[in-house]
Amino acid sequence: MEYARYPDLPGKLVVVTGGGSGIGAAIVEAFAGQGAHVVFLDVQDGPSHELAQKLAQSGFPPRYVHCDLTDLDQLGAAFAGITRDYGAVDILVNNAANDQRHQVREVTAQYWDQSLAVNLRHQFFCAQAVLPGMQEKGNGVILNFGSISWHLALAGLPLYMASKAAIEGLTRGLARELGPHGIRVNCIVPGAVNTPRQMALWQTPESEGEILAAQCLPQRVQPEDVAALTLFLASSNAARCSGREYFVDAGWYGA
Repeated sequence: MEYARYPDLPGKLVVVTGGGSGIGAAIVEAFAGQGAHVVFLDVQDGPSHELAQKLAQSGFPPRYVHCDLTDLDQLGAAFAGITRDYGAVDILVNNAANDQRHQVREVTAQYWDQSLAVNLRHQFFCAQAVLPGMQEKGNGVILNFGSISWHLALAGLPLYMASKAAIEGLTRGLARELGPHGIRVNCIVPGAVNTPRQMALWQTPESEGEILAAQCLPQRVQPEDVAALTLFLASSNAARCSGREYFVDAGWYGA
C-alpha cells in the first residue's frame, strides 16, 4: 500500500506496543516510512528482530525493546528508558493483545487476571507512562486498539471481548481527562484482519466465506488498512478527533 504523506509525522517519537508482527508490524513500518522515530515493544524476539533488520536500511530504522507488558515493572522500565534515550513520546499506539479462544467453564481466576492484564491493563499504564512528557509539551496522541468482536458478540472470546469493550470506555475517560492538556485519545476498532496468526489459528475457507458475506465490502481487511487509519488519527489532519471509536472493518455487520 502507498500511504498518504503527513508532513507533521517526520521526527515524531512513536511507541507501538505489540509491534513485532501482524497489525503492529504494519504500523511500525508505516510510521518509519513517514520519517518518524519508532520504538516498538514486544515479547516475540524472533519476528521483532526480523522486522528491525528488515527496516534497518531505511532512513529511520525502528528500535525494538523486549518488554512483557503484563509485568508493570518491565513496562515502567521500558518507558523510562525510552524517555531517557529519546525524550518525550509524541504518539502512543496501544496495539498489543492476545485473542486466545476460551470457554466460560474453563476460566479460572488466574486466567481472568492474565487475560485482562494482556488485553486491557497495560493500555492504561502505558498511557500513564507517557503522560508527563505529553503534558509538558502540551500535546500528544494516544491510540488504543479495540475489536469488532464484542460488537458482533462472537463466540469463544468472553474475556477478550470484555477487555475490548472496556477499552472503548477507557478511551473516552482518558480523552476527557487529558484533553485540557492538548492530548487526543481515540480507539481504533479493526474487523477481521488478514494476519498470519489469524490465518494459521482461527480462519478456515468456510469462515473466510462467512466473513466476506457479512461485510459490506467483499474484500479482506489487511494490516496495512489498519496502519493507514492509524497514521491519519496520529497526524494533525485529525486534530479535532478525540474520544471516539474509528472502525476499519469493511462494514462487517454479521457473525
